Amino acid sequence: MNTLKAGDKAPLFDLQDQYGETHSLESALKKGRVLVYFYPKASTPGCTVQACGLRDSKSELDSLNVTVFGLSPDPVTRLTKFSDKQELNFTLLSDEDHAVADAFGVWGEKKFMGKIYDGIHRLSFLIAQNGTVEHVFDKFKTKEHHDVVLSYLKGE
Repeated sequence: MNTLKAGDKAPLFDLQDQYGETHSLESALKKGRVLVYFYPKASTPGCTVQACGLRDSKSELDSLNVTVFGLSPDPVTRLTKFSDKQELNFTLLSDEDHAVADAFGVWGEKKFMGKIYDGIHRLSFLIAQNGTVEHVFDKFKTKEHHDVVLSYLKGE
């Protein structure tokens, strides 16, 4: 796994959201910075806690001019159910072939309960308007992810 670092150029992408509409990183960057967060699987406990924290922080993120994109290898239909059930107010993107996860360097070997498999590593990237990685969030608990992001954005 060769994970992107601060200062690296973020790979541009176009992916479908939870409602089947296409979103591009390039378009989102025209409005401000973008938080691209990778999570393993919709509707699992950790991913739900993380998503709900961002949902509850959306007004603060909006005031800081940050768009949120949550990416997972889930199909669009699974994202729709997750988004609707949790009343998420930001964009979830389907990266079924994990091409974007590969490009960001977050797809790789994982271990869980003695099993080894390939999957998404839970990392978040703040992308500056010029398309470079401004900051990588790699040390956080799922329930504190939104607080870590907001503290960074506010310079705390």
